[in-house]
Amino acid sequence: MHDAVVIGASGGIGAALVRRLEQSERYGAVHALSRSAGTIDLTDPSSIAAEAERIRGPLALVIVATGLLHEGDRRPERSLRALEADWLLRQYQVNTVGPALVLRHFTPLLAKDAPATIACLSARVGSISDNRLGGWYGYRAAKAALNQIVKCAAIEIARGRPQAVCVALHPGTVDTGLSAPFQGNVAEDKLFTPDYSAERLLAVLDGLTPADSGGLFAWDGERIAP
Repeated sequence: MHDAVVIGASGGIGAALVRRLEQSERYGAVHALSRSAGTIDLTDPSSIAAEAERIRGPLALVIVATGLLHEGDRRPERSLRALEADWLLRQYQVNTVGPALVLRHFTPLLAKDAPATIACLSARVGSISDNRLGGWYGYRAAKAALNQIVKCAAIEIARGRPQAVCVALHPGTVDTGLSAPFQGNVAEDKLFTPDYSAERLLAVLDGLTPADSGGLFAWDGERIAP
């Protein structure tokens, strides 16, 4: 059995993914990586490279379960006048650049002789065609950029690993610290527990084929337009 990796394993969704993967007994080992555990920091490129070198592979599954929507007194921007360069760059650093470097360093570890999957948590609000409300400038833009990076990576990965799948995932609105300040208007049946979201995301990944590579998929299997 090949191994699995979850990056962002200390977060609500990440921890739930680790539990479910360990219970599945489908993997030789499940590597739970996170900044709080001191194993990886998506804002530190050297830590990403070091963990890839330590783990080596071959890997059957890599999931990047990280994201930044608010930090301290910073919140999603609701208007152009709220845009600030440092906050925009911070959102890109965590939501786009970090996952992109994971793709760079962990893709070579994917199994070549068997199906393998590498996935990044994105968001429906990263869909440009689905944007009808505006606002949340930095988060929307950073997730849209991540979706494009996933698409580019999927095309490249297919050349050397035709059995591999590379996708972005929308987990729904999950009861975690990321969504906590914004849950007031979320219907009760649309606010998911981390465990339910993890269950659904893994079920979606199990149903994908290399023909789906490069896409953005919601927790219910819906393919979201870019």
